Amino acid sequence: MRTVKDFREAKGKRLVYLTAYDYPTARLCEAAGVDAILVGDSLGMVVLGHPSTVPVTLEEMLHHTKAARRGAPNTFLVADLPYLSYATLDRALLAAERLIKEGGANAVKLEGGEEVAEIVQGLTRAGVPVLGHVGLTPQTASQLGGYKLQGKRPEEAERILRGALALEAAGAYGVVLEMVPALLAKEITERLSVHTVGIGAGPHTDAQVLVFHDVVGLYGEFKPRFVKRYLEAGRLIQEALSQYVAEVREGVFPGEEHSF
Repeated sequence: MRTVKDFREAKGKRLVYLTAYDYPTARLCEAAGVDAILVGDSLGMVVLGHPSTVPVTLEEMLHHTKAARRGAPNTFLVADLPYLSYATLDRALLAAERLIKEGGANAVKLEGGEEVAEIVQGLTRAGVPVLGHVGLTPQTASQLGGYKLQGKRPEEAERILRGALALEAAGAYGVVLEMVPALLAKEITERLSVHTVGIGAGPHTDAQVLVFHDVVGLYGEFKPRFVKRYLEAGRLIQEALSQYVAEVREGVFPGEEHSF
């Protein structure tokens, strides 16, 4: 398993993160050889059916983190701190403690730049590895105008850059850049000494992350522009289930070979 030290020394390498929220998915990610698994609060949308990540609770994050750890015992595991669980340092420390001690996570991720730097500093001083996250921050997407590209205007780009630098100074071992222009992601990556993880941020970041359900086509018809689908698993599963339903109704299944 990689360590925080490995990620700190991985600047310039092509690292792969992928989300997983349960035992079988985490097993597949580990078998594929990913460098890190992110148990993201995106589970609120792709697993629990919420319209955003905001409703996700700490207990739900803990439940899914435990499951992913059982499925991938040898892979570096990052768990998201859910909405408002890091509103204060005390709350952040409690949430991180549970996700790491009970859930088996190796690190936690939180959203925000300069405004959360003090929280990040408190966590890292306590020995908690932290992955930062700037650009589009889904927990506060409504304040940013929705799920859209961030950093197009110079003042927005400067704010995102300052946020990434503040996270590095606070002790974050890496920073996620979500939905920002590729040239801005390139500049931030060059300015930071810690590795950057891109999602919708172009090819110049040190690492890439995608949501598992987007990669394999399990999240309905919606597909963000930055996603490449490697499989249409949802369609294949639907076809298999429809065939099962038809065979049961027609008396084809179970046959003699399926009976004792």
